[in-house]
Amino acid sequence: MSAPVTPPSGTEIAVIGMAGRFPGAPDLDHFWQNLAAGRESIRRLDEATLRERGVAEALLANPAYVPAVGELDEADGFDHAFFGVSPREAEILDPQQRAFLECAWSALEDSACDPERFAGPIGVFGSAGMNGYLLNLYANADIRQSVSPYELFVANDKDFLASRVSYKLNLRGPSMTVQTACSSSLVAVHLACQSLLSGECDVALAGGAAITRQVGYLAMEGGIQSPDGHCRAFDEKAAGTVGGNGVGVVVLKRLEDCTAADQIDAIIRGS
Repeated sequence: MSAPVTPPSGTEIAVIGMAGRFPGAPDLDHFWQNLAAGRESIRRLDEATLRERGVAEALLANPAYVPAVGELDEADGFDHAFFGVSPREAEILDPQQRAFLECAWSALEDSACDPERFAGPIGVFGSAGMNGYLLNLYANADIRQSVSPYELFVANDKDFLASRVSYKLNLRGPSMTVQTACSSSLVAVHLACQSLLSGECDVALAGGAAITRQVGYLAMEGGIQSPDGHCRAFDEKAAGTVGGNGVGVVVLKRLEDCTAADQIDAIIRGS
């Protein structure tokens, strides 16, 4: 017997486009292939690399130190000219903002939604992790002497993450950066759904970015980090997690507004 079909309530939200970058996966196709193959994308850094990244000898010798990382390939790359960003501005721009902007564009492209042709407002709801890149900039005397504090602020404060996307892509809907710790990107999706249902926007981008310099970690008893550098979610051998980098953006639209031209990847019935 087939499952009963739930009639639409008018509050369903369709996912019509997606883009993402993850460790060992430059796009969603590769990410799915890794999942299907059960491939682990966490890797271990050798001691030479760790020393280059400033890890102290005492930490390397600590038996509780775990050199496991989940890094993005080419996280320092950015097509600045495509987005009308000068080389100097791109140099001081937080990599999280760079990657989120690129994924926002890719997600819109995946949804076949052209902001220049779409008549309604398009909202942006995004989130970012802690910005460690600013520490590198402050340590660079040339940067400090050639760039104003205001420029560094705009390029690195996470509050500008969503509004930068709206500005660069000429989007005219609500623009909000969300901060609720580990749930930030999902809360961004929730707020995007609410904005669509209230009529504030007709299409919404939602997601998050987390890109930090990876150097492993010191596992502590009773902590959340895995003592052996492996994640085993929902497994009886699960002992903790390994933090990693990633970027993800989805394009959302009210299901009742979707047409045959929209590719519906999923439907959100509640959040």
